Amino acid sequence: MARAGLTADRVTEAAADLADEVGFDSVTVSALARRFGVKDASLYSHVKNLQDLRVRVAILAARELADLLTAATAGRAGKDSLVAFANAWRDFAGTRPGRYQATQMALDPAVIAGSAGHQRIMATTYAHLSGYGLPEPDMTDAIRLLRSTYQGFFGIEASGGFGHPRDVDASWAKILDALDSALRQWQAAGSPD
Repeated sequence: MARAGLTADRVTEAAADLADEVGFDSVTVSALARRFGVKDASLYSHVKNLQDLRVRVAILAARELADLLTAATAGRAGKDSLVAFANAWRDFAGTRPGRYQATQMALDPAVIAGSAGHQRIMATTYAHLSGYGLPEPDMTDAIRLLRSTYQGFFGIEASGGFGHPRDVDASWAKILDALDSALRQWQAAGSPD
């Protein structure tokens, strides 16, 4: 019988908190059971297995990130929206590192289609970039550029890899200036396709 007070939502939230402490890849059912003071079997009343638990954390993290991105970009356009979006994502990656890792997890397309958080992240991403007037496939290419830049920066920042005395925030601001410039000039450069 499941321990009183445990629910799938409570187990997922605790797993997300654990991921922020020890890293998403280090979350195990056993570690989570120890946190609750129960046997592993008690958690299997709420999650199918470790993969199910990780998917649940990814969905929770996407919902939380979507809330932040949507709030940050509301009423903004152009560079102002780009900067707000990027800063919200950077803050999430820095303050919720395990959850951030979970948002990068490869998921089944059906899971993504059923995840309101993932859908809102995609909608907010497209909406905040719409002011740049990029048609497809340029929009997809631009989103891949931004995501790659952000993920690379966040990864290096998290590992303490920016050892140069130059202020990291100043570099971040310059990167966002360069991305805005690239997006504004994208149409002028034309598309080879």
